[in-house]
Amino acid sequence: MALLNESEQRQVAEAINALERETDAELITVLAAQADDYTYIPLLWACLVALLLPGALNYFLAWMNAQELLLVQWLTFAGVSLLLRIPALTTRLIPRAVRHWRASNLARRQFLEHNLHHTTGATGMLIFVSEAEHYVEILVDRGISSRLPDATWQAIVADFTQRVKQGQTLEGFLGCIQACGEQLKQHVPATHERNELPNHLVILP
Repeated sequence: MALLNESEQRQVAEAINALERETDAELITVLAAQADDYTYIPLLWACLVALLLPGALNYFLAWMNAQELLLVQWLTFAGVSLLLRIPALTTRLIPRAVRHWRASNLARRQFLEHNLHHTTGATGMLIFVSEAEHYVEILVDRGISSRLPDATWQAIVADFTQRVKQGQTLEGFLGCIQACGEQLKQHVPATHERNELPNHLVILP
């Protein structure tokens, strides 16, 4: 299932078109369901629980022999592994710093994969969102960063992040693009008509 339906994606594309008509920025927007599948997290927790819990219970209750303890450990490992594969549970077990590190890495890969570092005038710009991590980042090439400091985007990112947490991803995109456009119109205004990169929303599963 798409993170935004076709109608909502068209609204984002129209907002991108409006921004690029009035500025020299080449904007790509990317929406990811999550930055990583974190398959190792359930396994790590399952190993820890399987090693410690049955052994602790047997230490205090002393009701299992070695074979029974091993069987209980295997069953515990299998059960906890399956339980923690539920996305809502998995995400809660991952430290915020790790989730944001993975999302940030994905954002930078997307910047490079979409050739935002090879635009005319170095005016490439990426608005990246990862819903599971509640993560938003704006990356710009040197043609924009030389005219606008990184602090310009902080309040815009904070507002968009709050909207993602509230399940208002479309509203967040539209508000973010408009706010970015207001800054870019002042400092990176349109000097000539061009459209080097696709203007549709890129969705990553």
